[in-house]
Amino acid sequence: MKRFYLFGFLLLMGFDTLAQISFKYAGTQALPVAASLEWVLRVFGQPWVYGAVIGYIGAFFTWMALLKHAPIGPAFAASHLEVVSVMLLSVWLFDEHLNVARVLGAIAIIAGIVCLGMAESREHPPEHAEA
Repeated sequence: MKRFYLFGFLLLMGFDTLAQISFKYAGTQALPVAASLEWVLRVFGQPWVYGAVIGYIGAFFTWMALLKHAPIGPAFAASHLEVVSVMLLSVWLFDEHLNVARVLGAIAIIAGIVCLGMAESREHPPEHAEA
């Protein structure tokens, strides 16, 4: 079951990250914003919009599959790992800068997920088959 969680949350993070990065690229290519049909067609002519749609749909179905099995507290916390992955990818892809507040925030997110996971494992220890 641990492999299921690991694979599931990595897949969820991948889809969420794809959606956010694609949305960010689509937003930069949609400038200047205008309330016109030409602007809407320009937006939907960008491949990044479809990357965002695929990311959101993939994340939705992955999340629904995880919720059938994963405890809700750690699952909800782990579903926010894309905040960290998007922040790190944005440094590389969009030349954004890390600062102390962002790094501390990422550490707090990861620490929170670890704490919730540890608390959940203490409340529900794995069952061992006795032979």
